[in-house]
Amino acid sequence: MAIKKDGGLAEVIAGQTEISTVGKQGIGLTYRGYSIQDLAAFATFEETAYLLIHGKLPNEPELRQYRSKLAGLRSLPPRLRTILELLPDTTHPMDVLRTGISALGAIEPEEEGRTQADIADRLLACCGSILLYWHHYQASGARIEAETSSESIAGQFLHLLHGRRPSELHEKALDVSLILYAEHEFNASTFAARVTASTCSDFYSAITTGIGTLRGPLHGGANEAAMELIEGYRHPDDAETGILQMLAMKKRIMGFGHRVYSVSDPRSDIIKEWSRTLALDAENKRLYVISERIEQVMQREKKLFANLDFYSASAYRSMGIPTGLFTPIFVLARLSGWSAHIIEQRANNRLIRPNAYYSGPEPKMWLSPDMRT
Repeated sequence: MAIKKDGGLAEVIAGQTEISTVGKQGIGLTYRGYSIQDLAAFATFEETAYLLIHGKLPNEPELRQYRSKLAGLRSLPPRLRTILELLPDTTHPMDVLRTGISALGAIEPEEEGRTQADIADRLLACCGSILLYWHHYQASGARIEAETSSESIAGQFLHLLHGRRPSELHEKALDVSLILYAEHEFNASTFAARVTASTCSDFYSAITTGIGTLRGPLHGGANEAAMELIEGYRHPDDAETGILQMLAMKKRIMGFGHRVYSVSDPRSDIIKEWSRTLALDAENKRLYVISERIEQVMQREKKLFANLDFYSASAYRSMGIPTGLFTPIFVLARLSGWSAHIIEQRANNRLIRPNAYYSGPEPKMWLSPDMRT
């Protein structure tokens, strides 16, 4: 039998899932059968998280109850606040989330009487609180409260970040981006979380595994890199010249192409339209038009399409979100997908332990030190 050898497991089926489909015929994305276009147009992030974690869309009473539950789970225990205050201001925000959620797992451990969904909901509700408590404490020494008048997770995040209730436009734009980032089948962080879950480790350990994997720039940091690139140009013509120079030097342009999609990223057009809308609202289209020119150059020169991360960058900047918080927002969204996969893995568990193709030396004879050359 031929042995398939692929260093990145491309096209290797490593399990089965009922949670999402990704990249069928090079395009398309569904969450439990619902297209990403319909979810982005009609759903809220809370509805999407409920769908992923509980397996169905909530009806109206269930959605009201779920929103109320999440709103009641935003506060942080005093011991966790103390830990966050001890983290240096130089800490990467992804490390803050990894440490904060790991600490929460020690303070509020997985135990009898707490369902997996309860833990998933707690993490969804307080992830933004963890990140922004540390952010404000290190910036100004302020010890913020996690409770706000904003009902949604997106609204609470922006409210905590800026100290005021966000506009409906900004809240909706961030909410849609959370939907787009919520789930993506067996990507690196999700698969890593499932591997941890398959060892019968605890829920928090599986989540922190996902965070650690997402922290790598080849998986989660593309929108941050895209923002640094876009902000480096003052005019679309400058951007075109710069990108052509980077391509000539064979430098990688982050935010383009995708490991799974071969035709287009179905999420990209959705976030691009939101980026345009936010730019028009702010009456500042510079970052958007520069982004659009870069996209045109990459399509013309390399036949590469923009992925979700590329236009997320300018959308987040239009909402006043610092670049260092871009990937942590990815975590805030993907907690729903990771949780769904951990629950699914545990429901029919088998230890994930693939084989490796050995490419080392043939068996050797042992020699005493005085006989070795």
